Amino acid sequence: MGESDRLAGRRLYLCTADRPDLESFLSACIEGGVDLVQLREKRLDDRALLARAAVAREVCGPYGVPFVLNDRPDLALACGADGVHVGQDDVFPEMARRIMGPEAVVGLSTHAPAEWDATGPEPVDYLSAGPVSPTPTKPGRPGTGLAYLEYVAARATKPWFVTGGATPETIPAMAAAGARRFVVVRYLTESDDPAAGAKRLRAAIDQYWD
Repeated sequence: MGESDRLAGRRLYLCTADRPDLESFLSACIEGGVDLVQLREKRLDDRALLARAAVAREVCGPYGVPFVLNDRPDLALACGADGVHVGQDDVFPEMARRIMGPEAVVGLSTHAPAEWDATGPEPVDYLSAGPVSPTPTKPGRPGTGLAYLEYVAARATKPWFVTGGATPETIPAMAAAGARRFVVVRYLTESDDPAAGAKRLRAAIDQYWD
């Protein structure tokens, strides 16, 4: 399955840490409109992370939603994830691709024009741009603002997702800057009704797709 098949039309990307209700939470988010899932967990040891990643994979599989593990291509391969997402300080995308294989989804974070410009030769399926506004999930990292999205939108040749502060209220301004695909964290992870929250986000995003 190629890049266009795996990512075609995917526009609402949930990034979540582990949580006690991971199985039901992911199901609710997917039923609400999430169509790509990343488990981003920094606290667990390898064996515990593999176990929780297996839970996420088993939830996502029947829905046909790709499951991506953060940072660790070795563990992503071991747990049967569909792919891995790496940052600027993680293993190089080329190594992630070598570990995961040609059919895997490999994503890479960018936070500034210079980082974006360096992604051309990278063997990745998608990129992320942001965070537009500061976020607790990236302590100490300033927001990029909307200007970075405009920069990316004018140069993108691969699918890209905007990170940082996605809500139904902020999506119109980010879409006006060129974004069409969005990563969501707190709007769903802190929600009392993640299915309804995902539906609201998806409705806001879908206005900008043909």
